[in-house]
Amino acid sequence: MNIALVIITLSLILSIALGLMAKRGKDMSMEQWAIGGRGFGGIFVFILLAGETYSVFTLLGTSGLAFNNGAAAFYLLAFTALGTMTSYWILPPIWKYAKENNIVSQSQFFSSKYNSKGLGVFVAIVGVLALIPYITILFKSMGILVSATSYGAIPSTVAIWVGMIGLLVYVMVSGIHGSAWTSTVKDVLILFVIVFLGIYLPVHYHGSLGGLFQAVNELKPHALALPEKGLSVSWFISTVAISAFAYFMWPHNAPTIYASKNAKAFRLNAVLLPIYALMVLFVYFVGFTAVVELPGLKSGDLALLEISMKTFDPWFVGIIGATGLLATLVPGSMMLMSAATMITTNVIAPLKPNISDKSKAITAKGFVVLLSIVCAFFSMSGSDTLATLYLTSFSLITQMAPSLYLSLRKKNGITKYGSGVGMFVGVTIVLFVTFTKTTMASLFPSLPSVIQDLNIGVIALFSNIIVMFIVSFFTKSPTKLD
Repeated sequence: MNIALVIITLSLILSIALGLMAKRGKDMSMEQWAIGGRGFGGIFVFILLAGETYSVFTLLGTSGLAFNNGAAAFYLLAFTALGTMTSYWILPPIWKYAKENNIVSQSQFFSSKYNSKGLGVFVAIVGVLALIPYITILFKSMGILVSATSYGAIPSTVAIWVGMIGLLVYVMVSGIHGSAWTSTVKDVLILFVIVFLGIYLPVHYHGSLGGLFQAVNELKPHALALPEKGLSVSWFISTVAISAFAYFMWPHNAPTIYASKNAKAFRLNAVLLPIYALMVLFVYFVGFTAVVELPGLKSGDLALLEISMKTFDPWFVGIIGATGLLATLVPGSMMLMSAATMITTNVIAPLKPNISDKSKAITAKGFVVLLSIVCAFFSMSGSDTLATLYLTSFSLITQMAPSLYLSLRKKNGITKYGSGVGMFVGVTIVLFVTFTKTTMASLFPSLPSVIQDLNIGVIALFSNIIVMFIVSFFTKSPTKLD
């Protein structure tokens, strides 16, 4: 067993140990397991929100974006900074309403706000559909990372199954408490690894960041600017705008929001998270270094790993692998818990009104196992890049944004029918364009490139909004708010 594999194995054992420690002295009721009994302070809320945002995708997918697409990759940094700023206004009222109404999941929030069990079920289904590609990203990334950093000692399929079992044990034992403690370790590691790689690699190979970008410009002169067509300025702006608008629509953000002790934590997070997002810059530097040093690399998702293995001793490669493993466990556990909680609270509970809290917790854990197995199988098939899977997930959760934003108004003129039908239309369009690979250019071949290059999600979102208002107008049944 090489030293890299030893370090990766120890990190898995450490995460499970932290989960066991976090569970001590707590009765793992549904509320404790899913949202920590609503007792998390500002520091833990920040750590968890950051932990959910900066996953193993940050290491592999983001560096792969820079390697494959050059300057277009900066959309991630732009929408992350803008998206986190929205939390200053939207998270406090969401938290307040959830606490007053004993809400534990995103779908339950919609169900309560619009007084519709059916809408809650639909949101739960959409949320799970959106999380499956994202969880698949995490498993796929984990397989790539552990296989590479163990120097082939562990095949990617074995890494996926072992990691999945470790994740299941971790989630079953401690729920959100374990995620919070492990996220503390993970955030320190990922911050160190990313910043170190982003500074060391350009200096090591090119003397400075300026030297790196000069070398990139000489090798690929168009990599450092947005192209006139394709991933152009209009694509960049539309993608950033849509993504920032829906930044906190992820179902796994909801448990972290509801777990807070008070609303003040979100004001602080709104200041800190955009600054923390600067970390993504250093991942780009790694991807651009790989552009120059690994010109024959065919998969951008391997850029960070290949350049690291070329540069460092196995023990440090092991630290990178351990960081990636922890960066899978934290967001992965939150996603699985939120998906399972939505199904339990909005699908199972209405079918069994007398179900006990203990039975709810057991049912939710059962769905965690089922979803984990499904995503593990998906991660071992298909050739979609990590970034493509990520954008598919984001397009789906974006469809929840209009209804949620408008539900925060004192007088919400949107009805449950308008919300549900609008979301259905938006989700249907997203699924259609994803599976048929439809683009704005294929829909409007005669229009100028500024229109053709727009993110296709614009059509889904605007169709959603238009239908939502039209249906609400004709149903004329405003929701009863708190």
